[in-house]
Amino acid sequence: MNPVALITGASRGIGRGIALELAKLGYDLVLNYATNADAARLTAADCLAAARAAGKTIRTEPCQADISRSADRQQLIEFTRATFGRLDLLVNNAGVAPGVRADILEAGEESFDRLIAINVKGPYFLTQLAARWMIEQVEIARRNAAGPTDSHGAYRPKIVTISSISAYTASVNRGDYCVSKAALSMLTRLFAARLADHGILVYEIRPGIVATDMTGPVREKYDKLIAEGLTPIRRWGTPEDVGRAVAAIAQDLLPFSTGEVINVDGGFHLRTL
Repeated sequence: MNPVALITGASRGIGRGIALELAKLGYDLVLNYATNADAARLTAADCLAAARAAGKTIRTEPCQADISRSADRQQLIEFTRATFGRLDLLVNNAGVAPGVRADILEAGEESFDRLIAINVKGPYFLTQLAARWMIEQVEIARRNAAGPTDSHGAYRPKIVTISSISAYTASVNRGDYCVSKAALSMLTRLFAARLADHGILVYEIRPGIVATDMTGPVREKYDKLIAEGLTPIRRWGTPEDVGRAVAAIAQDLLPFSTGEVINVDGGFHLRTL
């Protein structure tokens, strides 16, 4: 039986990169998307191809849901339960940027409310639902050998949340985005502390400047900054870079860590003189 991962915002960008890396490991995948069904189907097909190339046989199931809505979050968990009967890894990846960048002295509440609903409320309460189910599965596995097992013979669930260097880097023309990403850091700490006794490990992955649709409009700006040394590793990050970090967690390579931040930022977080 393959382990199962639920990835939010999986149709493109970082979510797609994560899905492809997990497919290579033999994970069955629930690929959540909000609106772009065609992109989700393409990602599903590409994941199947990536798995075959790695000698794995997997299932991929796209699932539409708006994680800012309570009913949709519940439906996403129920879909995963009905389709696969288990959940080994939740990846909170879905997120949005402000539609218009605005100085914090001028920015309005509509954009703030939208970003908090999708970027914070969504993963907070989806994690709550997933954690409850994971605890159920942990208890079943502890009581008898009929509980869910992975390829190592044990059920070791994990939760990963994708944040951003904006969690600690002030951008005064997109304060709502920075606040939402900072909140995800505390989400990780809270759930890590609460779930450790159940054997559920929780991580934050903090990407830097990654080439996606979201960063497309500022490509020229960051090309120049990177060339000038903004990051010690002088290149853009890729969705695959983030995917590989998730893959390391998925393979249980960090069994004595929880609540940890993994920077995938080309060294941006370093302070040098």
